[in-house]
Amino acid sequence: MAKAIPEDLIDQIRTSVNIVDVIGQYVQLKKQGKNFFGLCPFHEEKTASFSVSESKQIFHCFSCGRGGNVFKFLMELNHIEFPAAVKQIADFASIKIPTEYTATTNNAAQNSEQNQLISLYDQTAKLYTHVLLNTEMGQPALDYLHGRGLTDEVITKFQLGFAPGEQLLKEFFDEKKIDYQLLRQSGLFIEDQQGNLRDRFRGRVMYAIKNPQGHVIAFSGRILNKADSQAKYINSPETKIFSKGNVLYNFDIARSAIRQEKRAILFEGFMDVIAAYQSGVTNGIASMGTSFTNDQIYLLQRTTPQLDICYDGDDPGQAAINRALDAFGQNSRLKLSVIEIPDKLDPDEYVRQHGFEQFKEIVHSARLTPTAFKLVYLKRDFNLNNEADQLTYIERALKEISQLGSTVEQDLYLNQLAKDFGVQAQDLTHQLRQMRSQQSVNNHQQQVTQTPAPPISREYHRQQVKLGKVEIAEERLLNYLLYDHNVWLKLSGLPDFHFVHEKYQTIYMLATGYFENHDSYDSAAFMDFVHDNELQNVIAELDLQDLDVENIDQAVNDYVKVIMAEAPLSQQITSKKKSLDEAKKMGNTELQQKLAIELIDLYRQRQDA
Repeated sequence: MAKAIPEDLIDQIRTSVNIVDVIGQYVQLKKQGKNFFGLCPFHEEKTASFSVSESKQIFHCFSCGRGGNVFKFLMELNHIEFPAAVKQIADFASIKIPTEYTATTNNAAQNSEQNQLISLYDQTAKLYTHVLLNTEMGQPALDYLHGRGLTDEVITKFQLGFAPGEQLLKEFFDEKKIDYQLLRQSGLFIEDQQGNLRDRFRGRVMYAIKNPQGHVIAFSGRILNKADSQAKYINSPETKIFSKGNVLYNFDIARSAIRQEKRAILFEGFMDVIAAYQSGVTNGIASMGTSFTNDQIYLLQRTTPQLDICYDGDDPGQAAINRALDAFGQNSRLKLSVIEIPDKLDPDEYVRQHGFEQFKEIVHSARLTPTAFKLVYLKRDFNLNNEADQLTYIERALKEISQLGSTVEQDLYLNQLAKDFGVQAQDLTHQLRQMRSQQSVNNHQQQVTQTPAPPISREYHRQQVKLGKVEIAEERLLNYLLYDHNVWLKLSGLPDFHFVHEKYQTIYMLATGYFENHDSYDSAAFMDFVHDNELQNVIAELDLQDLDVENIDQAVNDYVKVIMAEAPLSQQITSKKKSLDEAKKMGNTELQQKLAIELIDLYRQRQDA
């Protein structure tokens, strides 16, 4: 049986990294004062309420209440147990955990059904890549990929593979004696009416779809030899580890480049992403289709401030760009631009025809604003040699320009429009003002006539409960005693002292055990000692409060008085509630009424205190 990882090794691993560097891989952080802030990765929000303290090495979200140290962050984000989070940070810091302890993390990783499915997909990806690069049956697929300009190094990097026509995968897992029910649920097989499983992907070039941690969770398979009866692409069905609305292709590889360059490039197809990577453009991603979910948009929004859209240059590609601009423009704060590929080519074709350097030049220089793209895109619907179409186009263009908040931007596009159609810019400006005035009237009427919808309740939002003076005193006193040993000694010398609320009393008792082996307080280390998820959230919230360090003695005395004055009242309420429960069990109505009146009176006393 594996040993538990020693506390001193856990401390060494935790203190070897900066929590800002770790969280910064997943959240776009900006320094404000002494802390860093970003959009919370655990729930959607428009205003950054997720805080990271570099000095204390903890995080806390003021909206959803989650908080903790670097281990807790990975546990919450990746849905893993504590030993697995320790191992991830150890890998990040290049610290080797002795093998006598690693079995703990390995067993934890293998236990859940989710991790078993991920293991199946990782094994499948390795098998398909091996077939592609090392077997005769994979040679036609390898020739196809080489013909599209891919090197073996890039093929290995992206875990491309080939699924042959034979029942290879089923036989592979049968030899390993993998549980039948697990195979059924994996999405790797199709089940017939008799319950027999056959490989879902056959005769296809395989693209591995990975989660942000780099584990394969799905596949997309492209037919190698086109047949009318078969779809060009088939994708894995949704499973417990894969939902296409939550995934961005290549995000695991591109994330560091996106953070470094502060922008991501959204491509339409997997091959576009791979061709761009081979050209040296390493911040490329793609979606599973051309529609976008809030989860995908939010993932990008908390990772980067800028998104460039680089789809095919043909008509369907341009239409997809237009839809993407609408989706991101309405639902995100991302700064958007469009990379135009000349000659109606897709990025992959352009790389093959013009080479790496010319493609990199286009990516970095041929960017249009969303408005510039929209004005060009609108022209497709009109015969601009016809005066009626010209007038209709100008009206549509003005509607686009009216959406801009900057008058400088408006003037820029109005002047371009005036030049293109030989009209006076001041006339366009006058018409634009009329249009915006009418829009304001319409918006006002809509607000008046529409009944406001009730606010959407989301379970991740905490109810902002106004704390009473007793709980405020408990929070601040607890913070003082953790950081100031003199305060700790003072409270330890008060035999009758205890916190009124159970959570604070529990933290106080746990701190007693913590200080038996620690000379000073470290909130990140104390969280590992505490273990309890909710108590860790409380500690993180307490820890980010500013306390008055000039009048500590007076403040502590005041807080102790408030708490100790409340404690007897709290005990009376607890006792009275127990008596009321007993009266209910006995069915004594008269006693119930008497005790209920007394309980109400005690609550009033607490409220007035």
